Amino acid sequence: MSAPWIVIASVIAIALLYILLPLIADTFFRFRGKKLLRCPVTGERAVVDVDARRAAISSAFGRVLLKARSCSLWPERKGCAQDCVHLPEIERRG
Repeated sequence: MSAPWIVIASVIAIALLYILLPLIADTFFRFRGKKLLRCPVTGERAVVDVDARRAAISSAFGRVLLKARSCSLWPERKGCAQDCVHLPEIERRG
């Protein structure tokens, strides 16, 4: 009677291994490291370190959540909206 549950659990485990894990890894490697971006508020160039771990984990649940861990324009602009990480240019540079 427990054999169907083992099969279902195995299918779920395989799906996680072959579908979800590559998605998470791809997102992590795309956003890790420092990126040279233009601040949409000031227009200055800034070196931004994106939180790749958060982006990778959130990609497993749908939408990728991007947040800056550090920025060369901080501490003066520390409370900014971090719009730079949502620009298309961060996707292209990956």
